[in-house]
Amino acid sequence: MNYRMNLNSKRGWIELITGCMFAGKTEEFIKRLNRYKHAQQNVLVFKPLIDTRYSKENVFSHSGMRIESVTVKDSEEIYKIFKEQNAKQKIDIIGIDEVQFLDANVVDIISKIADEGVIAIVNGLDKDFKNNPFKNVDRLLIEAEYVDKLSAICHSCGGNASRTQRIIDGNPAKANEPIIVISANEKYEARCRHCYIKPE
Repeated sequence: MNYRMNLNSKRGWIELITGCMFAGKTEEFIKRLNRYKHAQQNVLVFKPLIDTRYSKENVFSHSGMRIESVTVKDSEEIYKIFKEQNAKQKIDIIGIDEVQFLDANVVDIISKIADEGVIAIVNGLDKDFKNNPFKNVDRLLIEAEYVDKLSAICHSCGGNASRTQRIIDGNPAKANEPIIVISANEKYEARCRHCYIKPE
């Protein structure tokens, strides 16, 4: 990322890592945060309470990478914990995993924290299983200074995948299914434009 080469850049911005499921978003998120940790930066990582797939205390990637995190129920709690920790020792970087699972106010909170000179690294799905924009990520695409959109490999044909197919009993989920269902790979597949089946 060439923004690090600009010495006039003031500290405090938003980096969004997005794409479909199995694109390596969480792996990139953890890798980036760990790089800052190794450089002795004070890093504070949050994950939504709803996401208990692998661990309550850590953010885990599908490949097994992990980073310690604080579980939060909403954006208000993120800001409260950030202010408390920042008062003890200045926070340099915050990370927020699976931002689409948090309330809509989280985008304003992330922006507020970035305004205070903190680098905010945020990870989330760009589209739901119906191929519609996911809440929070749609706004962050506009708000973030830097966006990395990652693709996966299509489970059906091996091409580049940009969509997430929810599978229930071996068939694509119907359109009336709830948007958020927490699960691992047994209920989701990455699909390309041509193999993706629009829920009806």
